[in-house]
Amino acid sequence: MDKVFEALASTARRKILAYLGGGEMSAGEIAERFEFSKPALSGHLRILEEAGLVARDKRGQFVYYRLVPDRLANTLYGWIAEVCPVAGPLKRESRARARGRTAGRHR
Repeated sequence: MDKVFEALASTARRKILAYLGGGEMSAGEIAERFEFSKPALSGHLRILEEAGLVARDKRGQFVYYRLVPDRLANTLYGWIAEVCPVAGPLKRESRARARGRTAGRHR
């Protein structure tokens, strides 16, 4: 979860994600939209990939990037569940029910 939030901390990386929201793009197409160096772009894309937010596919001499939307959605849901005021009691209730089912099987 920390890697996702670290990746989202950068405005440039959030912009890259927004561009990829429109569909798959090559590294060159992404680079056309920014004024930073190729090594800087590679660094941003690497961070997004390591966080599991984007996936890359090398086709010939080109590298294409696409979003991995489930990763972002699951991370945000997990974080919201942690800070939500009702999440604690619901988690405790779920654990208690799970323990009750497990205890019933061992009798």
